[in-house]
Order: sequence, then C-alpha cells, then structure tokens
Amino acid sequence: MKIAVACMGTEVAGHFGHCETFRIYDTENNVITAESATPNPGHKPGFLPNFLGDMGVEVIISGGMGGGAVEIFNSRNIEVIIGAQGDARQNVESYLAGNLQSTGSICHNHEHAHECGEHNH
Repeated sequence: MKIAVACMGTEVAGHFGHCETFRIYDTENNVITAESATPNPGHKPGFLPNFLGDMGVEVIISGGMGGGAVEIFNSRNIEVIIGAQGDARQNVESYLAGNLQSTGSICHNHEHAHECGEHNH
C-alpha cells in the first residue's frame, strides 16, 4: 500500500494544498518499506488528488483539506485521513497500527488556511 502525507518538512501540513512536499510511504504487511518525498507541484483545484492517485497512492494524510479534494479522493477510492498533526512517519505508523482516525475536519475557506487542522470537535 502507498500512503502519502502532506508535509511541511517532516511534519504534517495544516492544509493539504499548501504543503511543501508529499512524503510517500510504501508499506507491506503494515510495515514501512520505503520513504520518499515529492515536491508539491502546485495548488490548482482538482489537480493534486489526481496527481497523487496517478502515483498509486491509496491513503492521504493531512491536517486540513478542502471538500473538493476530499470528493475527488473519494471518487478514486483513496482513503482520506484529515485532522492529523505532528511527525509524518509517526502518523503513518499509527495508521498502520489502526490507531489513526480522520476527524473529518474539512476546510471551507482558503483565506483562513492557517486555521485548517486546528478545528475543535
């Protein structure tokens, strides 16, 4: 399974579309077998979910994400985990252990992207 994490450095990005890189984790039998980083090619509506899907990504982990991106990922049967924070690799390990759940924190206003991923429930 291939898992992508929207990142700023090695930390989960607060907003999917504005991340610096996507850290890509190849996993097998719930163990990380390879890790790489792909620069964000640019934030254009509808582009990034298909970009990652075409790379074979099956799970995306991010702090916050707009509803349009979530819908595209869902249409491609890519699992969306939002509301994550902290170290990217630790989030992937938590996901593989069955301990990482999505908060469903959808970003509705791109002007307030710095608040994404910090919604209280």
